[in-house]
Amino acid sequence: MAKIVFALTMALATWLAVPVIALAQAAPQSASTPTTPVPAPPEPTVSKPAKASKSETLTIAGYPGQVPVVQLNDKSYVNLEQLARLTKGSLTFRADQILLTFSVTPVAPPEPPKPKTGFSRAFLQASIEQLGVVREWRSGIEYAIQKSYPLGDEWVAAQRRNADKSLALASAAISTEDDRSALPLLTAELDFVQNLSDDYLAMRSDAQYISPDWLNNDTQDQQILTCSRGIAAMFSENKFQDVADCH
Repeated sequence: MAKIVFALTMALATWLAVPVIALAQAAPQSASTPTTPVPAPPEPTVSKPAKASKSETLTIAGYPGQVPVVQLNDKSYVNLEQLARLTKGSLTFRADQILLTFSVTPVAPPEPPKPKTGFSRAFLQASIEQLGVVREWRSGIEYAIQKSYPLGDEWVAAQRRNADKSLALASAAISTEDDRSALPLLTAELDFVQNLSDDYLAMRSDAQYISPDWLNNDTQDQQILTCSRGIAAMFSENKFQDVADCH
């Protein structure tokens, strides 16, 4: 009987031990099996905001008005319809094209230059030299009369050549209306002193006595002086004013 009990006990122990051994052998195998990693969730995509637009305008030369310009991401944009209105043009829409036609505006002719007023610097300098030549010419005649020093035709001719040369320089320097209007006065002053020289030479050729104070009573010599003073006063005003004593 004891042997039977012992046999049953051993059989029961063996039956219980088999699942435990199987479980122990299965545990290491499960631990050594590689596991598939779980992917991390994707990071959220953050879009960059567009750059703030600046307020600007577009102006086209020859067309009045302006068109707003929108600046976005470093690029400029305008409304085509507004651009067409600005240029008085037209928009034509085709299959895959947009045609913008500008209107042709007549180009205004340039304004004529305004005439210069007053005396030009070059004319003024040449005229002052001309008056100086005429004054020296008259002074030579005055000195000859006072000192009874005879003057000949050659001296008078040399004075005339110098006066003509300076008058030609003044004429070439004309650039304003005042310059052009003043030239006849210089010419008249030159003619006056030429007439005075002719009278003096005529008296010398006739062997007439010439009083030292002859010029004081000569109306032509007085006109030479008053004409010269009037021209000088006109130049100081830098504006043409007719001088009656030069006519």
